[in-house]
Amino acid sequence: MKTSKVGEVMTPDVIRASRETPFRDVAELLARHRVSGLPVVDADDKVLGVVSETDLVRRRAAKARRARGGRLRLPEVRRRARVAAAEARAMTAGRLMSTPAITVHPEQRVADAARVMERHHIKRLPVVDEEDRLIGIATRRDLLRVFLRTDEEIRREIIEEVLASALCIPPHSAVVSVRNGTATLEGRVERRSDIPVAVRLSWRVDGVVGVMNSLTFRVDDTRPSGKHPARRIAHHSLPER
Repeated sequence: MKTSKVGEVMTPDVIRASRETPFRDVAELLARHRVSGLPVVDADDKVLGVVSETDLVRRRAAKARRARGGRLRLPEVRRRARVAAAEARAMTAGRLMSTPAITVHPEQRVADAARVMERHHIKRLPVVDEEDRLIGIATRRDLLRVFLRTDEEIRREIIEEVLASALCIPPHSAVVSVRNGTATLEGRVERRSDIPVAVRLSWRVDGVVGVMNSLTFRVDDTRPSGKHPARRIAHHSLPER
């Protein structure tokens, strides 16, 4: 059963900044390349943090709050302008970035990376190798490409790769239907122990966003006593973590 990995969908050419990259240059990089954030790396390309549009906006908002006040005389206006210019020159990616950076490895599953993004409310993930060196970037758009499969493609893979190939369940024993990425498993299988495996493997199919289980079993092989009447295993609607 094929499962997409982050390394297969990531963008290998990464726009990056160093710790010393000035505020103005960071803003220009974000605007020129139309990205919402970029990783900050050291001399060995190890990721130190991520600087985003949000970080820049937050800094600008803080400066605006400090600048508010009553009417100022011309000398004070000039002094504040000189201070602001000095601060802008001193402000670098290293001072702006959010740290520690949340990263992923190329061998991680796309579905797992998508959950990391959702959990941390971020739009992009630096991809690093075994030595934590930057090798790519995975964006929401990159990951979503995996989930743009049709329901029929998903259904066919569950039948062929999960039920038939992995579990050797005959085609007439189970019925699979998929609607909007949610797979429903119905029918009766031989062994009770096959049911949680079928649910778990179905979750791993690219494009699956939910699994509803209505499978029953003929033999309860999870108990030493042997055969038991056919029963239904409870619905499963949460992904394997």
